[in-house]
Amino acid sequence: MQARTIRSAALLVGAGLVLAACAAGGNDAAQAGGADSVGFWWGLWHGLISPITFLVSLFSDDVGLYEIHNDGGWYDFGFMVGVSVVFSGAARSGAARARPTTAPRRHGGPTR
Repeated sequence: MQARTIRSAALLVGAGLVLAACAAGGNDAAQAGGADSVGFWWGLWHGLISPITFLVSLFSDDVGLYEIHNDGGWYDFGFMVGVSVVFSGAARSGAARARPTTAPRRHGGPTR
Protein backbone atom coordinates (compact mmCIF):
# COMPACT_ATOMS: atom_id res chain seq x y z
CA MET A 1 0.00 0.00 0.00
CA GLN A 2 2.82 2.42 0.79
CA ALA A 3 4.47 1.91 -2.61
CA ARG A 4 1.17 2.77 -4.26
CA THR A 5 0.89 5.98 -2.23
CA ILE A 6 4.44 7.01 -3.12
CA ARG A 7 3.81 6.27 -6.79
CA SER A 8 0.60 8.33 -6.73
CA ALA A 9 2.34 11.25 -5.03
CA ALA A 10 5.20 11.14 -7.55
CA LEU A 11 2.72 11.11 -10.42
CA LEU A 12 0.85 14.08 -8.95
CA VAL A 13 4.06 16.09 -8.46
CA GLY A 14 5.20 15.21 -12.00
CA ALA A 15 1.88 16.31 -13.48
CA GLY A 16 2.06 19.57 -11.55
CA LEU A 17 5.58 20.27 -12.85
CA VAL A 18 4.52 19.56 -16.43
CA LEU A 19 1.54 21.90 -16.12
CA ALA A 20 3.66 24.60 -14.45
CA ALA A 21 6.07 24.46 -17.39
CA CYS A 22 3.17 25.48 -19.65
CA ALA A 23 2.50 28.70 -17.74
CA ALA A 24 2.16 31.79 -19.89
CA GLY A 25 5.00 34.26 -19.81
CA GLY A 26 5.57 37.67 -21.29
CA ASN A 27 5.56 38.09 -25.06
CA ASP A 28 8.42 40.57 -25.47
CA ALA A 29 8.50 40.28 -29.27
CA ALA A 30 4.88 41.36 -29.73
CA GLN A 31 3.39 44.80 -29.80
CA ALA A 32 -0.26 45.43 -28.99
CA GLY A 33 -2.25 44.95 -32.18
CA GLY A 34 0.89 44.01 -34.17
CA ALA A 35 1.58 41.02 -36.40
CA ASP A 36 2.98 39.00 -33.47
CA SER A 37 0.00 39.55 -31.19
CA VAL A 38 -1.82 36.48 -29.97
CA GLY A 39 -5.40 35.59 -30.90
CA PHE A 40 -8.21 33.19 -30.10
CA TRP A 41 -6.18 29.95 -29.85
CA TRP A 42 -3.61 31.43 -27.49
CA GLY A 43 -6.43 32.94 -25.47
CA LEU A 44 -8.07 29.52 -25.23
CA TRP A 45 -4.78 27.95 -24.14
CA HIS A 46 -4.11 30.65 -21.56
CA GLY A 47 -7.64 30.22 -20.21
CA LEU A 48 -7.17 26.45 -19.90
CA ILE A 49 -3.92 26.77 -17.98
CA SER A 50 -5.06 29.78 -15.92
CA PRO A 51 -5.31 27.94 -12.55
CA ILE A 52 -1.70 26.72 -12.82
CA THR A 53 -0.52 30.07 -14.19
CA PHE A 54 -2.19 31.85 -11.28
CA LEU A 55 -0.36 29.68 -8.74
CA VAL A 56 2.98 30.18 -10.49
CA SER A 57 2.39 33.96 -10.77
CA LEU A 58 2.09 34.19 -6.99
CA PHE A 59 5.75 33.18 -6.66
CA SER A 60 7.26 34.60 -9.86
CA ASP A 61 7.17 38.13 -11.27
CA ASP A 62 8.04 36.83 -14.77
CA VAL A 63 4.76 34.95 -15.25
CA GLY A 64 1.57 36.76 -16.15
CA LEU A 65 -1.94 35.38 -16.00
CA TYR A 66 -3.11 37.29 -19.06
CA GLU A 67 -1.25 38.12 -22.29
CA ILE A 68 -1.29 41.90 -22.66
CA HIS A 69 -0.10 41.81 -26.29
CA ASN A 70 -3.23 40.33 -27.83
CA ASP A 71 -5.46 41.13 -30.77
CA GLY A 72 -8.41 42.20 -28.64
CA GLY A 73 -11.82 40.59 -28.61
CA TRP A 74 -10.84 37.22 -30.05
CA TYR A 75 -8.15 36.67 -27.43
CA ASP A 76 -10.58 37.71 -24.70
CA PHE A 77 -13.22 35.35 -26.07
CA GLY A 78 -10.78 32.42 -26.20
CA PHE A 79 -9.54 33.19 -22.70
CA MET A 80 -13.06 33.20 -21.30
CA VAL A 81 -13.97 29.96 -23.11
CA GLY A 82 -10.86 28.32 -21.65
CA VAL A 83 -11.60 29.56 -18.13
CA SER A 84 -15.22 28.42 -18.48
CA VAL A 85 -14.16 24.94 -19.56
CA VAL A 86 -11.75 24.59 -16.64
CA PHE A 87 -14.10 25.82 -13.94
CA SER A 88 -17.43 24.48 -15.21
CA GLY A 89 -16.28 20.86 -15.00
CA ALA A 90 -15.54 21.16 -11.29
CA ALA A 91 -18.79 22.98 -10.62
CA ARG A 92 -20.97 20.36 -12.29
CA SER A 93 -19.19 17.28 -10.94
CA GLY A 94 -21.75 16.84 -8.16
CA ALA A 95 -24.78 17.68 -10.31
CA ALA A 96 -25.62 14.11 -11.29
CA ARG A 97 -27.88 12.58 -8.69
CA ALA A 98 -29.94 9.45 -8.65
CA ARG A 99 -33.57 10.14 -9.44
CA PRO A 100 -36.32 7.95 -8.08
CA THR A 101 -37.64 5.48 -10.64
CA THR A 102 -41.15 5.53 -9.24
CA ALA A 103 -43.35 8.42 -8.25
CA PRO A 104 -43.46 9.11 -4.52
CA ARG A 105 -46.52 7.75 -2.78
CA ARG A 106 -48.97 10.32 -1.47
CA HIS A 107 -50.46 9.81 1.93
CA GLY A 108 -54.18 10.01 2.51
CA GLY A 109 -55.24 8.83 -0.92
CA PRO A 110 -56.59 5.45 -1.99
CA THR A 111 -54.06 2.65 -2.32
CA ARG A 112 -53.89 0.54 -5.44
